Amino acid sequence: MNITEPKPQRTGLKIAGYALALVALSSATGWAAASLAGQAKQSPDVVKVRAALKLRLPKTPIDAIDCRGLAGLCEVASKTTLFYTDQKAKYLVIGRIYDMEARQDLTAARLLALNPDMLAAGAARAEPDKEQKGSERPSAAKNVSLAGLDPTGAIFWGPSSGPKAIIFSDFACNYCKRLTGELQAIGARVEERPISIFGKESRKLAEKVLCAINPEDALHKAYAGASFVGSVPCDTNGLDANEAFARKYGFGGTPVIVRPKDGAVLEGYRPAAELKAFLTQAIPASTKG
Repeated sequence: MNITEPKPQRTGLKIAGYALALVALSSATGWAAASLAGQAKQSPDVVKVRAALKLRLPKTPIDAIDCRGLAGLCEVASKTTLFYTDQKAKYLVIGRIYDMEARQDLTAARLLALNPDMLAAGAARAEPDKEQKGSERPSAAKNVSLAGLDPTGAIFWGPSSGPKAIIFSDFACNYCKRLTGELQAIGARVEERPISIFGKESRKLAEKVLCAINPEDALHKAYAGASFVGSVPCDTNGLDANEAFARKYGFGGTPVIVRPKDGAVLEGYRPAAELKAFLTQAIPASTKG
């Protein structure tokens, strides 16, 4: 998305300016939503919003607008990204919208629908004839085998003596950024494996971080939206292996936390206390992989 007013920053939606973040308490889950594209008729509200956006964001392509069902907000689709505005197009709202009652990440589902090449997009879009009201995408596997993970696809950080965690993440994911702070709080030793949930720009950033002169420093600066020392040529096939692994086990969102000692999986953001309990849980000898 190419917005020049206000000046863009590196975010999952490639939009900057009036950063009004919408947050929720639940972890990200998929949701099969109806497509915005192909609206045969536009309501008067949509016509007005489109006209106002054309004046205020003249360089931003507006592909579809839907002002239904979001408590006065309008969802705006621009190429492969989303943002939200009020029905007078005065305020630009950037972030994720969650249905806290249904515990559904509405924005994530729409991004998957707009970006069919996204990782595991097929798992997030139910077939129309099989879709049922309130249905959700299947959860990821509860346990995974770590035997096939490519060592070149990981960025290691944190004290070597800390509780070990494998994290599948996207640098454009706000919950991944928050999770990083929780992992730091418990002194975890992290094996972070980027997967490109948010498309091509996420992949480019992941490659830049992986190939940075100091990948650990680059990782934290990437989450902070800060610049870091340039990258050098390196093998990025490990990122392809990460994404193949994620598809195999149904990781349709980020973050995903894997306990290395037995391959147990925990989806979504978790606070420090829960992370520590999960990562340090004693495993019976008979279940160790």
